[in-house]
Amino acid sequence: MIQGKVIHIDETPLQVLNEPKRENSQKSFMWVYKGGPPDQPVICFQYSEHRSGDIPVQFLFGEKSREGEDPPVRQNRFYSVTDGYSGYNDLSKRPEVIDRAGCWTHVRRKFVDATHGRKAGTIHHQIVKMIGKLYSIESKARREEMSALERHQLRQEKSTVVLAKIREWLDKYQPKVVPNSLLGQAIQYANNQWSTLTTFLQDGEIEIDNNIAENAIRPFAVGRKGWLFSGSPAGAEASATMYSLIESAKANGLEPWAYLNYLFENFPLAKSEEEIQALLPFNLKTEDLKREG
Repeated sequence: MIQGKVIHIDETPLQVLNEPKRENSQKSFMWVYKGGPPDQPVICFQYSEHRSGDIPVQFLFGEKSREGEDPPVRQNRFYSVTDGYSGYNDLSKRPEVIDRAGCWTHVRRKFVDATHGRKAGTIHHQIVKMIGKLYSIESKARREEMSALERHQLRQEKSTVVLAKIREWLDKYQPKVVPNSLLGQAIQYANNQWSTLTTFLQDGEIEIDNNIAENAIRPFAVGRKGWLFSGSPAGAEASATMYSLIESAKANGLEPWAYLNYLFENFPLAKSEEEIQALLPFNLKTEDLKREG
């Protein structure tokens, strides 16, 4: 996970029954992490009773964040990409995290909400169009299959100009808009997140939003509508394991059913750490699954 340059993180509520010292109606959470090298992507799910900022720190580094104590520094450093939830602040303080990148999709949604019932041409629509220009630049980079370096150069040339105009618009209209209005709240959110919203300019491997994590957690959210809850903490842990395997298989271009069949046939035969590692989705190709175990 941490061998890649960027890690996307998101979380969604989960109801789990029979948790020790907790009511069945209390919310738990399923976290998702998307990272790894570009050619070996990893998607991991993590069940937790809480939404504490310690959770991603424990998951990625195996330890809790300790107040007033400097954590050990590891060799791999990466950017974290998250939404504006303050629980990610603890992770951002880790020396391994180069910087935290915010999510322009979340910002755009709030401004789009403010346009409802407003005629085209109002200031509400102006800011949405400016954000749309940022996404047009990103679309051009994807359409032309630019490398990370090429996308970085394109952003320096084009995106910085758009961001300067957005910054000017925010500074101009914040004093003129009712703070509790939808537009006022959207402006305040953008201002609060501004330092993270410009991080994507630092490296072409950083996405402009956290859609990667949101897309990764969507299969779990869709499934939850059908099965509603996990019957126990052990069931939630098993669910996290299965979703990690299946979604990582999909991310690496493997057909999930074929991968699981291959895994269940070969895992009992694995006798060493190296043999177990060889069964992970990012270490396999489609042709490997066609071989007899």
